[in-house]
Amino acid sequence: MIRCLQGELLAKGETYILLGVCGIGFRVYVPLPALDEMGTPGSRVSLHTHLHVREKELSLYGCLKEDELEIFELLLGVSGIGPKVAMNVLSFASPDALRLAISRGDAPALTRIPGVGRRTAEQMIVHLKHKLAAPGEIPSVYPLSEADAEVIAALTTLGYSVAEARESLRSLPKDDLPVEERVRLALQYFAEG
Repeated sequence: MIRCLQGELLAKGETYILLGVCGIGFRVYVPLPALDEMGTPGSRVSLHTHLHVREKELSLYGCLKEDELEIFELLLGVSGIGPKVAMNVLSFASPDALRLAISRGDAPALTRIPGVGRRTAEQMIVHLKHKLAAPGEIPSVYPLSEADAEVIAALTTLGYSVAEARESLRSLPKDDLPVEERVRLALQYFAEG
C-alpha cells in the first residue's frame, strides 16, 4: 500500500525515524546503518517502505535501498521471522553478506546476528537459498565477529537495547580482548555516558 515515502527527517529514535510528509508524521522502523546515513533532523529522506498489518496495529518499515526492502520482505516469509527480527537482520548483515551466508549454507555466520538462533538460521537457509542469488563480490568479513555477537548478547541480556549495545562496540579498542573484558569495557562506556 505505502511503497515509498519522501520527506523531512523530524527525529530519530533507537530503531525508527519520524518522517514528515505533507504535514503528517510517519514513524518508520529502519535498519541501524540507515539511521547513521540519514543525517540530522531537517534532512530530506527517501525510503522504500513496507506496511505491516497486524490485527490491531499498522507499522511502517523502511530501507534506503530497494534491494534491502526486497530482502526484508523475503525474510518475512521465513517461519519464525517477524518484521522486528527481519529489521535486526538488516541492521547487522549487509545484503551481500546475507546472500553469501545463505548461498553457502553458513548457519554459524547467521547466528552471529542478535536474535537469530540456530533453528532460525537453518530456516533462513532452507527458505531463501533459491530466492537469493549469491553476490558477485564476496565481502571480506561478516558484519559481526563472534566476540562482538557475544558482547551484544550479554548487554541485551542485561537490559540494554541492540542499538545501545552496538554503539558501545564502537567505543571498544580493536585489540583481541577476551569477551569478559569487552563486556566490562562496554559497561564502563555506559557508566561514563
